[in-house]
Amino acid sequence: MKKSLIAATVAASCMLASVSTQASSLQTWQDTLNKAKGQTVYFNAWGGADNINDYIQWAADRIKEEYDVTLKQVKLTDTSDAVNRVLAEKAAGKNTQGSIDLIWINGENFRAMKDNNLLFGPFSETLPNYKTYVDAYAHKSLTRDFGTSVDGMESPWGMAQVIFMHDTATLDTPPKSIADLLSYAKAHPGRITYPEPPQFLGSTFLKQALYELTPHRKALAQPADSVDFDKITAPLWAYLDQLHQVAWRNGQTFPSSSEEMMRLLDDQEIDVALSFDVSAASVQIDKGNLPDTVRSYVFTGGTIGNTHFLAIPYNSGAKAGAQVVANFMLSPEAQIKKQTPTIWGDLSVLSYTTLSAKDQAAFDALPRGIATLSIEQLGRTLPEPHSSWVDALEKEWRKRYAQ
Repeated sequence: MKKSLIAATVAASCMLASVSTQASSLQTWQDTLNKAKGQTVYFNAWGGADNINDYIQWAADRIKEEYDVTLKQVKLTDTSDAVNRVLAEKAAGKNTQGSIDLIWINGENFRAMKDNNLLFGPFSETLPNYKTYVDAYAHKSLTRDFGTSVDGMESPWGMAQVIFMHDTATLDTPPKSIADLLSYAKAHPGRITYPEPPQFLGSTFLKQALYELTPHRKALAQPADSVDFDKITAPLWAYLDQLHQVAWRNGQTFPSSSEEMMRLLDDQEIDVALSFDVSAASVQIDKGNLPDTVRSYVFTGGTIGNTHFLAIPYNSGAKAGAQVVANFMLSPEAQIKKQTPTIWGDLSVLSYTTLSAKDQAAFDALPRGIATLSIEQLGRTLPEPHSSWVDALEKEWRKRYAQ
């Protein structure tokens, strides 16, 4: 047989194999769609923001219409509550028909579920929309969640970055570093605060401050118990000791959430608020909860950012339905809606270059919102420390400052 004929035969065989694999993949997904019909997916998700809850309800309506899957949100105040419930069910031997089918998750909660074999998967990389639209190499946080390898055990849902807010009518030049924040607080007692850990934004404030203050940044990528925790965090506690003396309510009381901080900003009780939602200020201005003179900004040296995900517990009784939900949440339709500033404003996890011209145009046409920063203005994204730092920092903070 001539070489050219052999090459042609091999090429044809490879093409047939590829087509066969694609067909098999499509059939597998069709099987998932068939199994999902009629299922109810109990989605445990933080319920502290009305606009996010409204978005989830919109998605539930679309998923019901398109796939005959019922999505019911179980609103959480703390994601760890859901993790503990799955852990308790495993301890009780309830390995099927668990009470949770899908969880909005990342960081230490993901690590806890993965370490305790509480997750179904890997599944995310087999989702049609993941394979079509997600570039896993675009952001390290898509494959490493607070330092823990994702390994297909959770599906990316959105990206977030810490932003700060100030009212330009009362504060023209806001503090743009952790050090500047302390200087401002000393010059304006009672005007600076942060959410109380373990509320996730409060814990993130601790990580942001630690990242800027410690001379041992590289150690933050390691498990907290594998390094000299006291030495690395000493500058943080020295900083907070000073800040609390001049903070809102003398550091004796702290806001419970970003939402409360924005209310305090609106009431002119504080001068700077923060959020992990880059469009938070625009959303609240649109709702009449903040004056239209409020603007967002980031620190000069960057702010912490991460990816948040959807995961399926190992004992879910609606795994097919949960995968259908996760796949829909990765659709251009859902991600465009999610990134709309007045809906949520959450940054998309989709790769722009994989989108059709129509979907690219839809993303391009999104209004940015009066107080929403552009991608360029968001600047440098700082990496999350290893997930073990969250618990370690929260415990030490509570030991020192909890009333």
